[in-house]
Amino acid sequence: MKIELQNITIAKLVSTYEDKGESGVTGYNGKLNIRPAYQREFVYKEKQRDAVIETVRKGFPLNTMYWAVTDDGGYELMDGQQRTISICQYVSGDYSVLIDGNPFGFANLPKERQQQILDYELSVYVCEGTDQEKLDWFRVINIAGEKLTDQELRNAIYTGPWLAAAKIWFSKSGAPAAAIGNKLLNGTPIRQDYLETALDWLSEGKIEAYMAAHQHDQNANELWTYFQNVINWVNLTFPNYRNQMKGVAWGPLYNRFKDAPLDTAQLEIQVARLMQDEDVTRKPGIYDYVLSGSERALSIRAFTDNMKREAYERQQGICTVCAKHFEIGEMEADHTTPWSKGGKTIAANCRMLCKADNRLKSGV
Repeated sequence: MKIELQNITIAKLVSTYEDKGESGVTGYNGKLNIRPAYQREFVYKEKQRDAVIETVRKGFPLNTMYWAVTDDGGYELMDGQQRTISICQYVSGDYSVLIDGNPFGFANLPKERQQQILDYELSVYVCEGTDQEKLDWFRVINIAGEKLTDQELRNAIYTGPWLAAAKIWFSKSGAPAAAIGNKLLNGTPIRQDYLETALDWLSEGKIEAYMAAHQHDQNANELWTYFQNVINWVNLTFPNYRNQMKGVAWGPLYNRFKDAPLDTAQLEIQVARLMQDEDVTRKPGIYDYVLSGSERALSIRAFTDNMKREAYERQQGICTVCAKHFEIGEMEADHTTPWSKGGKTIAANCRMLCKADNRLKSGV
């Protein structure tokens, strides 16, 4: 792979700068693709963005940027997107920065200050090589920068028409997936959290295999349709929204129970009761429990050490199942009346079993 260091002025960078939204962002007289499919969306906060302009104004050096030569003789921006867009947006008049306590857009600056910014030289490494060489380099240069998420790295590997289509649904600010799923999913579209979640659900954890198989598909309709089906199923099954529904692994539940006959009214009664149960320490797990019956999803409150000691002394160290004596460290606490049958995690309902009997009872 050939790598060459070049100094490129901001005037050349912003020449014919254009942000077409979903259609892409270009600069450098139309030759530079500022937002390739594998790049993250713009994530700089106002403070970070303004710091870029402050650095340029004062003539301080910015970190080196990286471009890759494309087959048509143009360039793709591999690293430095956030700094590049910050510069281009400022020169284009999209925002102002504080200078000596007053807001100044680029057009409000004196001519000499404008020219100083336009004459500023950016250090750019331009690389030329195979797609795999460029992607390998992309991984390496991002180790030192703002860490890419796992999904952003997958996007770099499996770029293609399918990814471009999927990002329209899942990866833009105000993406359709966010409009219908923001109350149920954690994360943000622009850091690829929605895309990763939908892929994880549909592929049952085999995201890379799914992306590899569909890399050259012309659309992402299967993924988008599946995601809509999951969200619609959740809204119909649990129509009374609670904050605890956000972040639940809804996809696996949909995959298991979408065809099961469910009594939504009865489910709501169970959910409401469990939300009030102080022994349930993991409230989001309630939705898994009312469908699957798995108590592990709830993380039932554990007996305290004092409760265990009381029960141990009361039993004189005798396991209530095998009737043998054990030291307290060889025993585990158990509900005398099972939690599922109304037993509470209180001292009066605690009994001590030897580890073998307790684990045999619980199926561990």
